[in-house]
Amino acid sequence: MNVKILIVGCGAIGGLFAAALSSVAKVTALDVNAEHVRAINAHGLRIIGKIQQTARIEATDNLSVLKGTAFDAVILLTKSKVTAAALAQLRPVLAGNPALVTLQNGMGNTEVLLGVPGASVVRGVTMNAGRYVEPGCVESLIEGRTWLGPVRGSVERVRPLAELLNKGRMKTEIIADPMGAVWSKFVFNCVMNPLGALMMGDNASRYNLPEMRALIDDMAAECIAVVQALGGTFAFPPMEFVDKTRAGEIPLSRHAGSMALDIGRGAPTEIDELTGFIVREGERLKVPVPNCKAVYRLVKGLEVAAQRRVAKAR
Repeated sequence: MNVKILIVGCGAIGGLFAAALSSVAKVTALDVNAEHVRAINAHGLRIIGKIQQTARIEATDNLSVLKGTAFDAVILLTKSKVTAAALAQLRPVLAGNPALVTLQNGMGNTEVLLGVPGASVVRGVTMNAGRYVEPGCVESLIEGRTWLGPVRGSVERVRPLAELLNKGRMKTEIIADPMGAVWSKFVFNCVMNPLGALMMGDNASRYNLPEMRALIDDMAAECIAVVQALGGTFAFPPMEFVDKTRAGEIPLSRHAGSMALDIGRGAPTEIDELTGFIVREGERLKVPVPNCKAVYRLVKGLEVAAQRRVAKAR
């Protein structure tokens, strides 16, 4: 418990990682949701669903209470849109030289972390999934594997965090080059997240209709072509989870992705950092991505409509 870890963004995935690490490290969570923070401090962080746990961690929405604290690792699990702002606020507050870790969806997060001179930067992806239920409570929806690897620094700098996660019962694998795993999960997210949002969070609609299965396959082919044009490779088949679900090897879950949850509550999505990246790079590299472009445009409109709906309901 001598290791100090700061989780930045203690929502669905941040909550799962905070809970996993709570038994093996001193965990502090920084989150902008003041009600969530109060509930965690008063009653612990409750994990329900696939995992049942109440984790005792410290939580705050006030950066000033962290002033002068030296953490061994800072794990960023905010939305990609706020990574730069969050890091800019953290840098003058924290002491020492913590490893900076991103397990976020979308592209652009690593580049922000590399802007900190001399910092060890770790990149990874996780197939765990969850949802924020209410203040102080996160539901575990899918238990999956996590991959971590160095972007700047050595594999040995990554090893302590991976060992802690494994001890906390979150299966984690160290890879020398994390980009293969990143690209694999990225393609999956670029396809399945926006379609989950467009299907209004009904996961069965993504799998049971032949038209949707065809759209998934077409989008995946476009995304893979763009990644390959960028020189990327894949650590595992990007649509492996979908293939296994279709084959009945994995049960169909209720979870339709984080973007569907964002749309449901009228929150900004990560469409620009996911499918939008494929659209922009496809145009730049002259790789045709007509299906991704159409889905990207639809989700941009849906995002505005959801925000207007929630605003009217208040």
